[in-house]
Amino acid sequence: MNDGRKDDAEKARVDLLPVRALELVSRVLGFGARKYGVDNWRLVPDARRRYYAAALRHMFAWWRGELVDPDTGESHLAHAAASLLFILELEQESK
Repeated sequence: MNDGRKDDAEKARVDLLPVRALELVSRVLGFGARKYGVDNWRLVPDARRRYYAAALRHMFAWWRGELVDPDTGESHLAHAAASLLFILELEQESK
């Protein structure tokens, strides 16, 4: 008899991810893929430093009250989040 057991207590809680925010980040990633190519961000020289600078530029623009990036029409926060995700991914890959 099945007791309804599922051994997922130690698994990542991906159901907790903020879906609307991730959709906005995905739109930024789609824009970048169309402009530069899919996964081009992995090929950028000195990527960690440059994406850190990009994240800060978007955060500063947002802090000044500019909610949307004028070049893409997408959220500055979504751009900053995308840059931070790139840095995080590169960090994890280097372990």
